[in-house]
Formats: sequence, C-alpha cells, structure tokens
Amino acid sequence: MKKINKKYTNTLKLAGKPISELVSEYKSFLFDDYLPFIDQYVFDHEFGGFKCNTSYSGRNISTDKRTWYDARGVWVYSYLYVNLDKDIRYRHNAEKTVALLLKVNEEMDKLWPWAYDQKGKPLSEKKPDIYGNLFVAEALAMYSQAVKDEKYWEKSKDILINCMKRYEETEYTYELQYSPDPSFQDAPIVLGHWMIILRVCTGLLKIKEDHVIQNISDKCIDALIEKHQVPPHNLMLEVLNRDMQPVKGAMSQFVYIGHAIESLWMLMDEARRRKDTHLFDVSAERFKKHVEVAWDDVYGGVFHCLNDIEANAWDLNKVLWAQHEVLIGLLILIDHKKDAWAIEFYDEMYNYVVSNFVQKDRFLKPWKIGGNRHIFKKGEGERIENYHHPRSLMMGLGYLNNLLIKN
Repeated sequence: MKKINKKYTNTLKLAGKPISELVSEYKSFLFDDYLPFIDQYVFDHEFGGFKCNTSYSGRNISTDKRTWYDARGVWVYSYLYVNLDKDIRYRHNAEKTVALLLKVNEEMDKLWPWAYDQKGKPLSEKKPDIYGNLFVAEALAMYSQAVKDEKYWEKSKDILINCMKRYEETEYTYELQYSPDPSFQDAPIVLGHWMIILRVCTGLLKIKEDHVIQNISDKCIDALIEKHQVPPHNLMLEVLNRDMQPVKGAMSQFVYIGHAIESLWMLMDEARRRKDTHLFDVSAERFKKHVEVAWDDVYGGVFHCLNDIEANAWDLNKVLWAQHEVLIGLLILIDHKKDAWAIEFYDEMYNYVVSNFVQKDRFLKPWKIGGNRHIFKKGEGERIENYHHPRSLMMGLGYLNNLLIKN
C-alpha cells in the first residue's frame, strides 16, 4: 500500500481543489466538450446510432456502426436523461438508436451482428459475440427508466437470461483476441463476461427486485470473488477452464488488469445496493491492490494488461478506459467511507488523466483514447470513445455532488 502522508481537514479537497470546482470541471468536460462533439460529428441524427469510426477533428472515416457502440450510446443518453439533465434531445437520441437496434435484431435469443451499415443492414466483417447482446441488455434497462416503459426492462431481462444460458453451455468459448498466447484463443470462462453480466444485473435490480436476476448476480459474485483471484499472487486471472480452475501454461499468468479493476468497482457498487458490508470491504481491498500493481511509478497512470505475472511482462501502452475505471472506483471509496488512500490516489490519478488525455488544442477538446507509455501518439485518431469516458464523467458527477452535500 502507498503510505498516506497527507492530513485532511473537515473540508475535503480532491486533486487539490474544492469539490465545487471539480463538479464544474466534470460538467464542462461533459456538457461543453463531449456531448457537443458527439452531437455534431458522431451521432447519426437521420438513422440513429453512432459513427464512432471518427477522427479527433470530426471526420467520419466510416458511417458503419457496431452493436457495442450503439448500445453503449443508448445507455449513456438514457443515464444522462434519467440522472442529470431532462433535455428531451437526449431521450430522443436514445429512442432513435433503440429503434435501429431492434430493427437490426428483433429476436432476443439471437446474437446481434458485430457491425451493420448506416441504415442497419448487417455486415459480415466479423462474427458476433455475447458482449453485444449484454450491452443491449444494459442499455434497455436504463432506457426503460428514461421512457418509463417496463417492457424494455423485460426485454433486458430476457436478453440477460439467454446470454447466461449461452455462456453456461459446456461447448461455449469466446475468441480471446487479446490473448498473450497465440496458441490460446478460445476461452471457456472469461472474467470480462462475469463483469458485464454482473453490471447488467445491478442495473436491472436497481429498478426492481427479481429472484432470477438475483441468482445470476450471485453466480457472478462467486466467480469474481472466489474463483478468478488465486494465490500466491492474489491477482484476478482473466481466463479459467470450464471447471473454474486456472488454465495451465502461459494463461495461468495472464491478468487483464483493466478488467479486474473495472469488475472490482462494479462489485463495490453492487455491494452498496445489497448493503453488504463484507462484500464491499473485500472488493475495496482487492481494488486497491490491483490499482497499485497497475500503476506506472515512473510516468503515472495505469497499465491495462499484465501478460505474465512472474515475468512482470506488461503491455506498456496506456488506454483511456482503464484510467476511467480507476477514477470511478476511487470516487466510490471516497463517497462511501472518505477513504484516505483513495483521496490521495485520486489526486494523482485525476491530474494525470487531465494532463495527458485532454486535447486542449483541438475543437471541443476530444480526449485521446490511448497511446504509448508516454501517451505520445501522432495522428488524427480513428475512433471516438462513447462509453467509458462519458460514464466516468456522469457517475463522477453523482459521487461529487454527494460529497458536496456531505461537505
């Protein structure tokens, strides 16, 4: 653990700033920069959906769309409308994109295509995966609150159940494109699956209780807490065998640590929903360990991929989404228990992210989605991030507003 040297007064400051100033910064990043950029260059006002294959200057490299990105965009606009701003434009954008998604696939037990053209005609560039359906389920749950229509909650539940059945089939495997071992591509049990399934469960259960969804949530928690973290290193392995035991060989050393950090803040959030103090505390301590292991002591920020634990072999590129997962988890800890470790780490993390990812010299200041260890990456960019970035800003505003009230 980092040694905590700072002393804190009753008036909490984060990143060296009053909470009110941070709230203003988050609002500016979201409402002055991100949302106008998406509205002007990325959102398809004619057909719905998101043209995320767009440069930092707003040039649409392609008008094709992906299930992942469209579903995530629906979640963002719906969450925004429900929790932060009742601007009817946000709900309309979500409605238009939901219509596109349901045009692309009307059957909840089928996989949504990986990609489709601007009007929704499926493309065969890559086979679909379970994540697309899970992101649609997450989106529809939040959308049901935005439009106050329970049928979308039910659709979300149906998709979740079908995804769980598919995942639990003995022959199921996932093509692990980020595998460090070229000979291992088909993974039967993946931490990232439990993570997203848990998040869908939490979203549905925050709206209303359901014993079927609760049981699925319990399975996710057991897998993440009891199975994926193994001794002696006590880090969360990305891949397990079907029997929930570590895969032999190189994959027994593989920690996709960005997913581990993300899943641990999601476990903390679910623990708060359940009012489960033990689950929160266990998840919090593991979150702290994984963040410290992932932290780059030389240049700052966190790495997202540990290819080999024993060899300490890292992918040295840095990605924006992993930094955002740390920020969310830190704010949960600060909001929940004014955690001193989290307060100090937030000071470093927030200042690092704003200094290295915000492109202040560009119109509407789009954030870089990644780069090398130093975040140096020339070029116009090829994709605009439409999920982890706004999610961190929106959820962050919620936690910061809580702190403002408490202060």
